[in-house]
Amino acid sequence: MDDSSSSLVWIIIVMLIGYFALTTWLGKKGVAHSGTMKGFAIAKGKVKPWVVGVSFGASYASANLFLGVPGWAYTYGISTLWYTLGCFGVSWFGLLLFTRKFWRYGQKNGGSLTLPQWLGDRYKSKTLQVLVALLVLFNIYYIVGQNVGLATMFETIIGIPYMWGIAIGVGITILYVSLGGAFAQITSDGIQGISMSIVAILLFASLLWTIGGGWNVLGTLHTDLNAINPDLVSATSNGGPFYSGFAILSIQWLLFSFVLLPHLLSKVLTVEKEEDLRTFTLSAGVSLFTLSAFSVFAGLAARVIKPGLSSADSAIPAYIMEAFPTIIIAIMVIGIISAILSTTDSLYLGITNSIGNDLFKVLAVPLLYKNKNLSAEQLDRKVLKASKLSLVFIGLLSLYMSFNRPESLALLTNFGTSAIISGIVAPISLGYFWKHARKTGAIASVVFGSGCYILLTSFEVFENLFQAMFLSSMVGFVSMITGSLLAELAVKRAKVTQQAT
Repeated sequence: MDDSSSSLVWIIIVMLIGYFALTTWLGKKGVAHSGTMKGFAIAKGKVKPWVVGVSFGASYASANLFLGVPGWAYTYGISTLWYTLGCFGVSWFGLLLFTRKFWRYGQKNGGSLTLPQWLGDRYKSKTLQVLVALLVLFNIYYIVGQNVGLATMFETIIGIPYMWGIAIGVGITILYVSLGGAFAQITSDGIQGISMSIVAILLFASLLWTIGGGWNVLGTLHTDLNAINPDLVSATSNGGPFYSGFAILSIQWLLFSFVLLPHLLSKVLTVEKEEDLRTFTLSAGVSLFTLSAFSVFAGLAARVIKPGLSSADSAIPAYIMEAFPTIIIAIMVIGIISAILSTTDSLYLGITNSIGNDLFKVLAVPLLYKNKNLSAEQLDRKVLKASKLSLVFIGLLSLYMSFNRPESLALLTNFGTSAIISGIVAPISLGYFWKHARKTGAIASVVFGSGCYILLTSFEVFENLFQAMFLSSMVGFVSMITGSLLAELAVKRAKVTQQAT
């Protein structure tokens, strides 16, 4: 190892220690707000709305946008921009469409803490709440994707073995989330979102000296990619996720529905006042733009200046090693690690909240404490304890599942999210806009929408996960509409029969 590499490693290690110290301090500060399940789950009104918005963007970005999607760009070229453009435009439109009504519904019945509870309250169905909570467990695949991304960064830049990189990421995230709950998670994500935005802008600006061409830098990049392979500058890719118009449409549907994922939409419930939703959505939109629009170009540039990488997901780490001086590399590495951890902590919190609030409270408490007449405070403490214990279990499970490195980070992270979206997009959206929406239809949508996705992917009916998700979502909508109309018809017939007798 030469002197520059050695100094880089030590600078990154020192900065990581400082970063972990900061997140642990935030975790301890959040202890004051996480003594109840409500405080632990959403920290309602404890964080400024613009910080919540930046946190939303940071949680959205993840290792996928900073490692997985640039890896796609490295492999498939500019067709990957369909994904990047959708992340800002389509996803932000979805957020604007859903936020206000979701917030209003969430204030009823004492306030919802999780998306499964929100759906259970909306349709007055504990069965639906439990089913969606079970569906949320699919986010374990998303966590595994973040673990892999973090370990890839440690391995590529610092030389830390893959296994140790995973263990470090899991350990520190569990520590500060278990201490400070939503307050620590949202506040740390807000800080991480700002640092990630700076990194994304620097990645784009670096094209001026890595690719060259001045104001025509994108034209020069296009020419260089075309010289390597004309397929790299095609609007559709030869293979991969972007090979047809239908495949691209399916991806846009995913990105529109992505904001409905439990770890993202629950941030809306953190906002205390309805008038603060404007600030939240504006800051979320700005952060979505900066975090999604720039890093992909570094993946394209990496194909030009660092051809022949053994792993496409290492395109960004390899690129920054080539493009920046030592101190800037260290700062950018911390920024990308922030991108990974900012999603991981949201996912951990979302899963464990659902385990405690929607599974333990609904299923286990009535059996375990059937004759004990627990007070509301006693019940809350037990649910909170169950949530924190499940955090450790989910962390260890994700650690085990991360040991085998996947072929594509982006595909892994999208597998679990697509299973969830297939089941919940119809109950949420039709629950807003369709007066005939009923719990029977919502339950049918969750079962048949997600069930269809699992079958299509398990039997490899579609190699493209996004197409499977799109078709499964449509099955969810059909099931929702059919089930709701049949339930409504059954009620009408029962009334007629009752009147006749």
